[in-house]
Amino acid sequence: MGEVNRSIQQAGGTGPAGRCGILRRTGRCPIPELVRFAVLGLVLLLSAAVPSYPASEDDAVRSITAALRARHFQEALDLARAARRTAPKEVRILVLEGMALTGLRKDGEALAVLQSAMEISPDYLPALEAAAEIEYRRGNPEAAALLERLLVLRPTEPTAHAMLGALAWKKSDCTGAVQHFSLAKAVIAAQPDALREFGACLVKTKRSEEAAGVFRQLIALSPQDRRARYSLAISLMDAARFRDAIAALAPLAVAGNPDPIALELVSAAHEALGETPEAVAVLRQAVLLSPRNLNLYLDFASLSFTHQSFPVGIDMINAGLTQLPDSGALYLARGVLYVQLAEYAKADADFDKAERLDPNRALGSVARGLSQIQQNNLDQALVTVRAQLKVNSKDEFLHYVLAELLSRQGAQAGTPEFQQALDAAVEAVRLKPDFVLARDVLSRLYLQAGEVDKAIEQCRLALRDDPSDDMALYRLIRALQSSGREDAAAEVPALLKRFTAMREEARQRQALESKYRLVEGPPAGARQ
Repeated sequence: MGEVNRSIQQAGGTGPAGRCGILRRTGRCPIPELVRFAVLGLVLLLSAAVPSYPASEDDAVRSITAALRARHFQEALDLARAARRTAPKEVRILVLEGMALTGLRKDGEALAVLQSAMEISPDYLPALEAAAEIEYRRGNPEAAALLERLLVLRPTEPTAHAMLGALAWKKSDCTGAVQHFSLAKAVIAAQPDALREFGACLVKTKRSEEAAGVFRQLIALSPQDRRARYSLAISLMDAARFRDAIAALAPLAVAGNPDPIALELVSAAHEALGETPEAVAVLRQAVLLSPRNLNLYLDFASLSFTHQSFPVGIDMINAGLTQLPDSGALYLARGVLYVQLAEYAKADADFDKAERLDPNRALGSVARGLSQIQQNNLDQALVTVRAQLKVNSKDEFLHYVLAELLSRQGAQAGTPEFQQALDAAVEAVRLKPDFVLARDVLSRLYLQAGEVDKAIEQCRLALRDDPSDDMALYRLIRALQSSGREDAAAEVPALLKRFTAMREEARQRQALESKYRLVEGPPAGARQ
């Protein structure tokens, strides 16, 4: 029976389309080793001991099977069609005919034959499996419905779950992908692309520890896969295991030829650990190795911003502009740093340049609006943001800024301006459900309007996505206290204790950030 499995597994032909099997991607076949459903269907057929079948039909099944095993697909097709003349509704023969047609790369005809089998016997597993495999390989949406029907009959079928997991990934449905991949672990264990998709969706659904395990599997499978090691480090950092992330990147970062992307991630991990001198040194080394890598300059600007070392950040951006003179992102970053130095004319010039270089994005105008807010020029900022919303109505950040501006201008509950602020904040979180800043504004507006339960809901959602959001925690305490409910009052003491601890952590973090001021030095400089 093992020989039958191995032979019929290749029934799809010798070309790329035939060899791919399930989980096919455009131009690639990431999971060629997975057993195709057609194999399982044949095993079921051959192992079915149903004495009511006439001996002649059993003989026909054996003959067709032998031809398929020998990869004589045309012979198998001729035998199946001959057998059908005497047994037109014999589903076993119909399925074998479909397999022969698949071997001849006649998927359309194969599906028609398999559909006939399913019309005779709707729950016949081999027909469902063979049809699902073909529909999946062709990228047809009907594959999902067939796979779901199959799982009703066989809920633990791992290959069906692997297929559905990949289909969910294609639709950006990470919840569905995680659900199905979790039930197909044995099938995808040796499949790099499936593991990569599974791990990425685990990260996206905030299951970073599990993701790290999946990426470790991927690295064991493909030790030279740099992307797998990056992904492992990112999942570990998401799980706040920064030291482990640095260790995971060591083969790339400490090598004789260090990988700049690995160094960038190592720098971020050092900064998260409060090791700013190490973060700066590693990042400077990365810039030397990859002077045209935009992200490295932006990371350095972010470090400079965090540690209020604005001139150093500007100098690094200037160096970046010698390499990437048409980068709107670099002009935008430099403009933000100029704002911190109150050099507003230079900032405005950079924001204008950023917008000219990248007219399809509103970042320059958004930054200008934020600059105007910082200058307390709220009316002009409002004009800027409203103008951009006419062009970019689906930009969640613009809606958030509009809500913040109207709120800062003192919009009172019941006024049109207040309603506009509320609507803008609601739209921001609709467009980006994990937008914590927008939820903070929305909770504040709901409290102001006396809608305490809605304010509590927004605070909880903000804390779900960012447990360190002290403003959301403080506002949650206020909302619970003002609700007048006994159950709410009972929750407050624990939240107050958590808030106190959070503020102490913030104080320590601020002290650490203030401890270091970035200074000019060599890219791989010593401690600052």
